[in-house]
Amino acid sequence: MSLLTSGLGPLITDPQKILNLPAGFSYQVISKSGVKMSDGLRMPSAPDGMAAFPGPDGLTLVVRNHEISLRTRPTSSPLVPSTSGGFGDQFELLKPALRSRLYDDGGESDRPCMGGTTTLVYDTRKQTVVREFMSLAGTLRNCAGGLTPWNSWITCEETVDRKGKYCAQDHGYCFEVPATAEPGLTQPIPLKAMGRFNHEAIAVDPRTGHVYETEDRMDGLLYRFTPDQPGKLAAGGRLQAMALWNNPKRDLRNGSVIPVLPVGGRVPVRWIDLDNVESPKDDLRTRGYKAGALRFARGEGMWYGNGMIYFACTAGGRALRGQIWRYHPSSEAGTGELELFIEPNHPQLVDMCDNITLAPWGDLILCEDGTGDQFLVGVTAEGKLYPLAKNAQGKSEFAGATFSPDGSTLFVNIQSPGWTLAVTGPWPKSPVTVQS
Repeated sequence: MSLLTSGLGPLITDPQKILNLPAGFSYQVISKSGVKMSDGLRMPSAPDGMAAFPGPDGLTLVVRNHEISLRTRPTSSPLVPSTSGGFGDQFELLKPALRSRLYDDGGESDRPCMGGTTTLVYDTRKQTVVREFMSLAGTLRNCAGGLTPWNSWITCEETVDRKGKYCAQDHGYCFEVPATAEPGLTQPIPLKAMGRFNHEAIAVDPRTGHVYETEDRMDGLLYRFTPDQPGKLAAGGRLQAMALWNNPKRDLRNGSVIPVLPVGGRVPVRWIDLDNVESPKDDLRTRGYKAGALRFARGEGMWYGNGMIYFACTAGGRALRGQIWRYHPSSEAGTGELELFIEPNHPQLVDMCDNITLAPWGDLILCEDGTGDQFLVGVTAEGKLYPLAKNAQGKSEFAGATFSPDGSTLFVNIQSPGWTLAVTGPWPKSPVTVQS
């Protein structure tokens, strides 16, 4: 990969062949899938989206997703050995008291759903793990999510599997996980009013309490949830989809030679109400589009900052390599503007951006999930790109980039083989200056 800009400087080859970083930066692998955690369970595989929260005594609490999908079991075997979940190869760690805390234990299939979240308690002063434990269990394909202003993590199921032969519950929901330092499983309450669809990520506007949601489908929508009681998502609310003011059913995937909206272009938008949001037929996006909603190409990472909602469309653009959008909310209810922030259309610039976060110095950080070498990419407020890190271990995606509240540590996952890393170094104090 040869980016056009230098940013923090060239990436130095890591002799351990794990993570290439600029000069002066270093990393630790602080958590590995399959390793025993503080609660006696194993760290599940496929770590994905996550966020960091302030904890007691200056500690940092990192709540982390695990994107483990449903795998059916052969009828000839009573149990399928699984090293991907946290319950042991033969589910020997899944005691009755723990099974009762799962959202979906599989019912008669004897196959518990193994997605969920883990929480990692970290001391940034000593750069050590204090403890880690499972904090939500029995869900499926917990891909991304988002943090709330009231110190919880909303984890999202990127699946619409239904109750049936292998599941005892419907899936496709969001769940709320409090950021806590003490081990224990969260009561798994599906946030049904937020919709049932291929969820990816959420972001909360702290000024209004609106919760924005992305949908990882090639014809996905951009949603907004207005809770009936601010900060109490389980109490219900209203779900809407983004639409243009004056042109219904517009397609912003920019998949043709002539883009619908150029980079830097801004258009006024409105929000249209949706009904039957639990969508048993998985048709929420098609019904929304028919009602006038905008279409996006695989909405994924999302983050609030600088008074805006940033979100990534992994397959957006003419080259299908990704877009970053910025939504500018308005003080008037139901209005705002949508801006196409970047659309590089070249895999050597951005190769399918996925999870995103805002750095303490104001730049956007993208996690790549493409087909070649995978990078963390910084984006300045002017849309300039620079490399922050390279996965030197293999071709697996980066996921879950997030900074500790004190700004000292960047946590990020390499999804396969399932590692969480902590990166430290001379982080910028102001926006990065790059030269084309």
